[in-house]
Amino acid sequence: MLKFGLFVFLFWLLGNPFIAIIVMLLLLYLLDRRFVGISPSILKPLKRLSRIRKLKQQINQSPNDVSSKHELARLLLERKKYGEALRLLEPIEHVLADSAEYWDDLGIGYINSGNEEKGMASTLRALELNPRVKYGAPYLRLAAHLAAANSSQALAYLHAFQEVNSSSCEAYHYQSSIYKKLGNTEEARLVAEEGLRVYRMLPKYKKRQERQWAVRLWFRKRFG
Repeated sequence: MLKFGLFVFLFWLLGNPFIAIIVMLLLLYLLDRRFVGISPSILKPLKRLSRIRKLKQQINQSPNDVSSKHELARLLLERKKYGEALRLLEPIEHVLADSAEYWDDLGIGYINSGNEEKGMASTLRALELNPRVKYGAPYLRLAAHLAAANSSQALAYLHAFQEVNSSSCEAYHYQSSIYKKLGNTEEARLVAEEGLRVYRMLPKYKKRQERQWAVRLWFRKRFG
């Protein structure tokens, strides 16, 4: 009803229904980015592309710049350019062999390129070097990857993640999803409730980061 009222007002103000729809969608997007945070950022991909171009230029000028290669590989992983990222990561292993973040990035590249064995080994190597690397994100990634094939192992990784990062609503979402796949709907609902309880206790800045997962937990609790 509120959206319809906004559309009517904009239509009256602008005199064109198509422009009114565009302006309404833009306003809703800006409000969401400011107060909710569910919709994706439009500017982030543009900033990432700009940074990628600069890093490539820098590497062309300094081919031995390992830190720039690692940063570029990370940005390429974000863009799902896994093969290109691996071509940057593999040759610098001897320099970053003691870096947990490096091994986790390598694991992301391998797993998403279809090389599950190397991907799992690299990710576990990262956790061996530092169980808290990236605030425990590798555990969550392993759990999501194994959710369909090995639910019990996926749950074990989720529990390990929650020991490192107990305020992640994303972990509760995946845990609830796995319990539902196992046919334990009551446990799935209880996990969703616990995730929402944790969300309510978070500070405002953290709530913004976790809000999209809290919404999913709410739907999980409400509709199963």
